[in-house]
Amino acid sequence: MSTQDLTFLHAPSVYDFRHESILYGPVSDMVPSTPVFEMYPIGFTTMAEYLERHGIRTRIVNLAVRMLGDKNYDVEKAISKMDSAAFGIDLHWMPHAHGSIEVARIVKRHHPLIPVIFGGFSSTYFHDELIRYPAVDFVMRGDSTEQPLLLWMRYIRSGGSIHPGQHTVEALELEKIPNLVWKDSEGGVHVNPITYSPPNLDGILLDYSGVVKSVVRHRDLANYIPFRAFKRYPITAALTVRGCRYNCLTCGGGCNAFKNLHNRQHPAYRKPEDLASDIRRIGSISNGPIFVLGDLRQAGDDYAYRFLDAISGYKKQLFFEMFDAAPREYFQRLAKAVPNFVIEISMESHDEKVRRAFGRPYSNAEIEQSINDALDAGCQRLDLFFMVGLKDQTYESVMDTVEYSRKMLEKYSSDGEYRVIPFISPMAPFLDPGSRAFEEPEKHGYRLFARTLEEHRQLLLQPSWKYVMNYETQWMSREQIVNATYEAGRRLNLIKADNGVISAKSARLVDARIQRAVSLMKEIDQIMLISDADERRHKLEDLKHHMDHSNENTIANKRELETTIKGQKLNLLNAAGMVMQEWWKDILRSAPEK
Repeated sequence: MSTQDLTFLHAPSVYDFRHESILYGPVSDMVPSTPVFEMYPIGFTTMAEYLERHGIRTRIVNLAVRMLGDKNYDVEKAISKMDSAAFGIDLHWMPHAHGSIEVARIVKRHHPLIPVIFGGFSSTYFHDELIRYPAVDFVMRGDSTEQPLLLWMRYIRSGGSIHPGQHTVEALELEKIPNLVWKDSEGGVHVNPITYSPPNLDGILLDYSGVVKSVVRHRDLANYIPFRAFKRYPITAALTVRGCRYNCLTCGGGCNAFKNLHNRQHPAYRKPEDLASDIRRIGSISNGPIFVLGDLRQAGDDYAYRFLDAISGYKKQLFFEMFDAAPREYFQRLAKAVPNFVIEISMESHDEKVRRAFGRPYSNAEIEQSINDALDAGCQRLDLFFMVGLKDQTYESVMDTVEYSRKMLEKYSSDGEYRVIPFISPMAPFLDPGSRAFEEPEKHGYRLFARTLEEHRQLLLQPSWKYVMNYETQWMSREQIVNATYEAGRRLNLIKADNGVISAKSARLVDARIQRAVSLMKEIDQIMLISDADERRHKLEDLKHHMDHSNENTIANKRELETTIKGQKLNLLNAAGMVMQEWWKDILRSAPEK
């Protein structure tokens, strides 16, 4: 019997990034991950907990984090020693299109008879192409795969074949598993309909107790770390919803994409009282901030206020997203329930025309009134995010957004305290498959350079993020998007330094990185003109060291996004107590009834 029933593997964006010469650019400056995108999807946590609850032994191995932390970490050797009845690999967002397939090939090289299953948004979109890779045996479609995955694991544990004959009993069993894509013994592809799309999230749990339990059981923290900086800054997330009411132009998580790809007719919400319970349990083991994913008001004011009543008295820091303007009462009740709160708003652009084209429904006056109300209520900090690469957006418009950011900084500063902090980053590297812009690029002024999964995989190996991008617009070419991003980052960095938001030293370091990145981009452009492939490769290899030192904190220091954590970051004693509590529940569940 295998040690594990299912081992989840998270690959880096590009395999092996440690040997590739790629200038990734500022694609991850606004998220906790590095450009390797080492943070595994939140679904790993919910699936692992659900399976464990139903008697399936799981393990998470974050290969990307291990590779980042140890240049000598041998992925082939590690995978060859894994003893598992099945392997699950995420292809959730497209930046993992290269690494995920390569890791699957390694698994098959060492475990040719062990099934490999893929899942995630991008897996769902490209399921027909993905299933035809020899290293991929199954694909699980949909946004909620906990229950179908359990059925599939029961099939695997019962001895089910990887590729059954078309008319065998095993094939009939596979046909009964919703959302599953599979191959028969003759290579025929079978696509089961997405009939599992639960109307709510009552059946899942996201409080990380399952992960803590697994860490203790395996005496292994290294493989479970969600992103490289987690031990220093343990930010976690709480899940409010699967699906979305909004339909932002370039987002693969908009309502159209959920309907067309995942058969989700309406968003599925986590019960507000259960969401509050999740947060309290996370807070019992971590003093780090918790990011509440999804605007609470998507489900209506009643949902938001039920949550605030349930979470009332919580003292630790919570981050809340806002997709639209909100009334003053909302912020007052928010402050009363959780006084240590932070708001994050993605305005996309200062230009209302650009913002409307993207899918954000509010005016500047409306969102600025919400900002005023949030700060008056006691919001600790409010982050504003802007983006480069939008419909109707020109180079000049991007620079005007930077000036708008200056005005917002100056407007909301008081005695050297800055509670409204603007950020700007590129929409890179890809338009999301399934988004309106990806499905109808010409209609929305976009030009695509890749449509298939394999085309995106090859783009990821290009030597700079300009060549990796899968799009440009009729208003800005790829080169103009890159130039606008660097110049906007440079100007905003200097504005923050002038206003005392960041130190002069920090600003100098960021400015130097921007200048170095711009210089490297020019060198790479010249190298790309060389016709001889070997000479081109050697010259890029000579630049690798400089590229690696320019691949993080390019246009902003990632730590600008962080808030102060007071006290011990992780409460190991409470975590141990949680593990003992879960083990006792397991014993009670497995005890024979009298």
